[in-house]
Amino acid sequence: MLATQLETAAKQIRLYTLKELKALGFGHFGGSLSIVEALAAIYGKHLNVDTDTANDPNRDYFVLSKGHGGPALYATLFLKGFFSEEVLYTLNQNGTTLPSHPDRNLTPGVDMTCGSLGQGISAATGIAYGNKLAGQDNYTFCIVGDGELNEGQCWEAFQFASHHKLENLIVLLDDNKKQLDGPTKDIIDPLDFVAKLTAFGFETVEVDGSSVDAIDKAIAQAKENKGKPQAIVLDTIKGQGVKHLEEKADNHHVRPNEEDWKAINEAIETLEEQLEGVLAK
Repeated sequence: MLATQLETAAKQIRLYTLKELKALGFGHFGGSLSIVEALAAIYGKHLNVDTDTANDPNRDYFVLSKGHGGPALYATLFLKGFFSEEVLYTLNQNGTTLPSHPDRNLTPGVDMTCGSLGQGISAATGIAYGNKLAGQDNYTFCIVGDGELNEGQCWEAFQFASHHKLENLIVLLDDNKKQLDGPTKDIIDPLDFVAKLTAFGFETVEVDGSSVDAIDKAIAQAKENKGKPQAIVLDTIKGQGVKHLEEKADNHHVRPNEEDWKAINEAIETLEEQLEGVLAK
């Protein structure tokens, strides 16, 4: 798939993420939008799974450790055909199969239940280790948030992955520099993620997290690297792709005011105009 196609995929994921959150009326705009390009690269090119192979143990696996990014994952799974647009707009409503944080027992295409921050990387590491022991030639991808890496369990998992040389594990770190209570650096300074992950035995690179092409190339290189787990630090912005939300101070969980809705609706209209013709296919 060409980069331009991945860029189109990112626009589609961003559009439907905004539309499903608009249908709900509130939600995790910031942390969903900051992983749109990563999801476009993973699901648009590198993750070997579709609706026909979802139960095949030899497929690739994906764990969204930062569960509040669920709306972006749901938009991606809708575009991959795991459920209908009608279902997408039931996000976090009574009786839905799309709870606020993804649940593997409810949502088609979701490999691991998440929401309790700091635990997804442990699950992803376990999946990758199990697949390695089984001799399977597949990958496990995991997106973690910068804030959730305050949790010590994450670093135990990284250490385990390094010890067992899990070259089939690719971790993408959404470094959007904010968490629920404020700037990540003010809560607990994470220091240098690249240096830390490298010290924990990961082959680590940092890329522009708003560039789907850069992420695509980093994942491709990660697959070529052997002998150790792989980490890609994504330099992102919370609310990425919607300037008003990027600049909004409290953009983790947003109950939009009139000004916010104006910006969100304008972003939706712009994306629909840019995707005109693509959406009609």
